[in-house]
Amino acid sequence: MHELFRALHRAPKQGVTDLVPGYASLYVEYDASLVSRSEIAAWIGRAASDPSVSDPEARRSIDLPVAYDGEDLDEVAERSGLTVREVCELHSATPYQVHAVGFTVGFAYLAEVDPRIRLPRRDTPRRSVPANTVAVAEAQTVVYAVASPSGWHVIGRALLPTYDPTRAEPFLLAPGDLVKFRPSSGPPPAPSPNVELIPGTPRSPVLQVARAGLHDLVVDRGRLFGGRFGLARSGALDAESARLANQLVGAKPDDPLLEISRSGGSYLVVDDATLAFVGYGLRVTVDGDERPPFTSFSVRARQRVDVSPAANEHGCRGYLAMAGGIEARTFRGSASPDVRGRIGRPLRTGDLLGRSRNEAPLPGRRFVPYRPASSPIVLRLVHGPQFTKEAWYALTMQTFTVSHADRMGVVLHGAEPVPSGDILSEAVPLGAVQVTSGGAPIVLLADRGTLGGYAKPAVLHPASLRRVAQVREGDRVRLLPSPRPRYDWDVGNAS
Repeated sequence: MHELFRALHRAPKQGVTDLVPGYASLYVEYDASLVSRSEIAAWIGRAASDPSVSDPEARRSIDLPVAYDGEDLDEVAERSGLTVREVCELHSATPYQVHAVGFTVGFAYLAEVDPRIRLPRRDTPRRSVPANTVAVAEAQTVVYAVASPSGWHVIGRALLPTYDPTRAEPFLLAPGDLVKFRPSSGPPPAPSPNVELIPGTPRSPVLQVARAGLHDLVVDRGRLFGGRFGLARSGALDAESARLANQLVGAKPDDPLLEISRSGGSYLVVDDATLAFVGYGLRVTVDGDERPPFTSFSVRARQRVDVSPAANEHGCRGYLAMAGGIEARTFRGSASPDVRGRIGRPLRTGDLLGRSRNEAPLPGRRFVPYRPASSPIVLRLVHGPQFTKEAWYALTMQTFTVSHADRMGVVLHGAEPVPSGDILSEAVPLGAVQVTSGGAPIVLLADRGTLGGYAKPAVLHPASLRRVAQVREGDRVRLLPSPRPRYDWDVGNAS
């Protein structure tokens, strides 16, 4: 599977937006408006016939020095009936293959661990382990690229950072690599700084953040081709509203703009500009005078723009666009933050937002949306990779309540649990309905982890992504079949 991934990566196809290897699958994501399913199948077939697909020499070999001084090392030795030295020798004796990268950014799953030191995961996971921690569980070993919760047994620390977003090549490990751990000693790597995407001094300041919301972000379309490294797609959660906001001010569809959450925020106008707001559950005022949503409007220097919750209105998210687009740096082609990956951050009070370029103002543009509020909110489903009739029935025959909602996903609570099961870790599509072992469905969104080990009996129809981006805690939701719910997730040699 890794050889096929490399062959596809060497011969990029227009319209393909991501390639994510799993343990026994390869997820190929594409834009159906640019390329057809049959073209994708033919592209995969050509790559599979590439002679280099079966060439083991194509794999990279990585030598990784490790200090074996982990806090669980003595316990691993005791439970294995070995000495600490023997555990270290067994762990470092043979190369491991990187089967997949995901869960968190740069988190590499390596296998297989010698059977003599295989242990189940810890009964009580740790809240966090530092970046570069080396750990084992079952037949796998991992290196934590960023500080993360962990249920694995910590046996050491890598002495080279496996992920540094400030390096020219941020990721040391990639799917298919062979990794040899070399016992060594020395200090841990110095923490690398976060990547800042908002310029401290924009070329043409327009807005200053007087009060930041809880999780307001400068976003664009999102980051493509990052899934194989565990990078979140990120980007605007309600992509249609974001595109419309940019259109109303005459900006480009993928220009960076501001995503504002339910709590709202306040902004001081530094320079005259044209803005537009598109969204739901929020109201916009300029010096106290309300501006209708889905409309572009002019603001003058020293005015104040306030965004606040709108009483008795559905929705929880909106987009404030600026003529000329918001100036922002990019990381791997996108200005959208991946906060868990230490790329960018939410807005802070005092931040300055500037325009990227000067464009003729277009105030007074208006769009009248047709989206009647409903309760429960109806979301349409297609069959997922692990479709079963039993899970489909449980998803579509009851009403759910939203118990939690953020940019990673929407957790649903129903009267009856949904049948689930564990699977080999594989890529998680946008809008996947993943069901935990307790039977709770989670609709996974833009900031989700790229790999998951729970069954996905359904996936949201793309037309429902805009609706799910606007749900909030306490909303009632119905999951109903789309008019054409059947979907075959196998294309050629990929799934």
